[in-house]
Amino acid sequence: MGQVARAREPDVQGVVERDGVRLAYEVFGEGHHPTVLLMPTWSIVSSRFWKAQVGHLARWYRVVTFDGRGSGRSDRPAGAAAYTDGEYAADALAVLDATATDRAVLVSLSCGAAWSVHVAASAPDRMLGLFAIAPSCGLPVRTPGRDLQPWNARLDGHEGWASYNKHVWLDGDYDGFLQFFFGQMFSEPHSTKQVEDCVGWGREISPATLADTTAGRLGCDGAVCEPLEPLCRLVRCLVTVVHGTGDRVRSPEVGEMLAELTGGSLVLLDGAGHGPPARDPVRINHLISEFVDRVCPPTEQATWVRAARRRRRALYLSSPIGLGHAQRDTAIATELRLLQPDLEIDWLAQHPVTRVLADRGERIHPASAELANESGHMEHESGEHDLHAFQAIRRMDEILVNNFMVFADVVRDGDYDLVVGDEAWEVDYFLHENPELKRFAFAWMTDFVGWLPMPEGGAREAALTADLNAEMLEQRARFRRVRDRSVFVGNPEDVVEDCFGPGLPSIREWTEQNFDFSGYVTGFDPAALTGTARLRRGLGVGEGEALCLVTVGGSGVGGSLLHRVLDAVPLVRRRVPELRFVVVTGPRIDPRSLPRTPGVAVLGYVPDLYRHLAACDLAVVQGGLTTCMELTALGRPFVYVPLRRHFEQTFHVRKRLDRYGAGRCLDYAQAAEPDALAEVIAQEVTRSVAYRPVETDGAARAAALLADLL
Repeated sequence: MGQVARAREPDVQGVVERDGVRLAYEVFGEGHHPTVLLMPTWSIVSSRFWKAQVGHLARWYRVVTFDGRGSGRSDRPAGAAAYTDGEYAADALAVLDATATDRAVLVSLSCGAAWSVHVAASAPDRMLGLFAIAPSCGLPVRTPGRDLQPWNARLDGHEGWASYNKHVWLDGDYDGFLQFFFGQMFSEPHSTKQVEDCVGWGREISPATLADTTAGRLGCDGAVCEPLEPLCRLVRCLVTVVHGTGDRVRSPEVGEMLAELTGGSLVLLDGAGHGPPARDPVRINHLISEFVDRVCPPTEQATWVRAARRRRRALYLSSPIGLGHAQRDTAIATELRLLQPDLEIDWLAQHPVTRVLADRGERIHPASAELANESGHMEHESGEHDLHAFQAIRRMDEILVNNFMVFADVVRDGDYDLVVGDEAWEVDYFLHENPELKRFAFAWMTDFVGWLPMPEGGAREAALTADLNAEMLEQRARFRRVRDRSVFVGNPEDVVEDCFGPGLPSIREWTEQNFDFSGYVTGFDPAALTGTARLRRGLGVGEGEALCLVTVGGSGVGGSLLHRVLDAVPLVRRRVPELRFVVVTGPRIDPRSLPRTPGVAVLGYVPDLYRHLAACDLAVVQGGLTTCMELTALGRPFVYVPLRRHFEQTFHVRKRLDRYGAGRCLDYAQAAEPDALAEVIAQEVTRSVAYRPVETDGAARAAALLADLL
């Protein structure tokens, strides 16, 4: 699998060699916090399996991970004898030595539990505690449906658990086994992303190496397997075992026996499968933190304020993907304060939203610095005017988990009366997955509903979007109390008429039944705008000249469109000599990265960009909703070029703009041809427009819906 943006980068990366085998490790966080060693699992996945834990744990503790022999960036020695439990345990001690770790809490999944027991039995002075999740270790407990055939016997068929067989792997159906095994590992519905991740990691290890790791663990092919039960009785540190009752890989009785033999406690996750760190990351993160704090109690002072003395407080979360959310959210917050003058508002936000908030004197919560960069992830995922938005959000999973954990810590300590999440996807999703964490009124805001597949994605993408939609519908049906208000920023007619997927309801019909509608929120009144003539003069636009404003929003994804427009400028000016251009790069594109072009002024970040839009005669923009709707409200002609494979801009935004009769949509392939783009700009600059009016009271209406919750 390709590299993806991570929620947190390691502070240290290194390699330690033990008996000729190189082991790759990473360290997150420093200082005197207790160290948490996230153990390898079976070599079928690398240490990246812990991606949903690292970001959260590293905020509070020092975290060490390493790729077990046979996986990731570590070596792959040949032969079963290289992969016994004892070898993995010795590797763990070598990593502790290499990272200057005297003692650690060992956290394990599956096979890692056996290796942790070996460490605890052989080096008890190095152990602070042992936290074992879904242990799959050499204890005499059978798993129904699995323990049917010897692992190394030749079988006639290879369906189901019969594919857990080295001859099946070596003879060519290894991929079929991966699909089956991880389908069993994640027995919970809607686990497509977790299965996809693990299958990808499984393809990074050869079938022969996986066969060696299995033989070593089972004591086959010359490997000597030391009985685990006597070692369990030697464990003296604090132990907690967590096991899902829906585990199809190893039955919960394994966890029960491990807890009993080690004198530990047992936590059962009703309905969970074999991969809770990936499928139920919030619950697992909290359980790990609680365990570490029991082993090494933190020194902290807490202050409790009686409810009657608490000030009225709200926490506002504004999506950082672009700047449009910040514009409308600050407008709504202003109206909300008019209705609730004593309300204190904290913002949990990240760049570029914080730039807007700081300019307007808003209070940014200090924990905002702990948020992983969502806008940066989108830029990492983008190509030349190309952003597969649906897949990019799916691949942002570890960032979303990290940011929800930051949010959960903030609201745990903040005594907020109201939380407003403007497309804070992680908060809405994980509150529905963990409804017990909701202790406040929660309002969810969005300007689109429904994940839609791009046609080129075929049947697979259609199935994935339908699955995600179905999960959302099920969450809402089961836990309606999680959202106290669902606000659609727009009107019912702005919602697409597609269905959520085969057998699922109409998106518009469902949205009308489940949302309140605020109308669109521009954040300004076009009739009250003044000074545009002065602004035009300040931009160097003289009498008899026209102004074309080019802007691509708050992310760095639109840089290629800016270059395409600049390539077309000389051709446009031959057709329309009086046309001048102003290019606004926004906060994440360096103006110096653009070539100097006669007749073009280049600006960086511009606060209140709508004032510049009001001053232009034509705009060329990306297909983002905010800028397009601002131009619609201002009655300005504009050309918009949706990002390729961006379902929201392609379907949801275009549907809304078509309803308003606004703008001219241009495919990027046409925009990439300078002469064709120049002709379109020349045509549109003289166009007369008559758009449907955009309401000016959207912010007040949205604020009224929120004020009811206070």
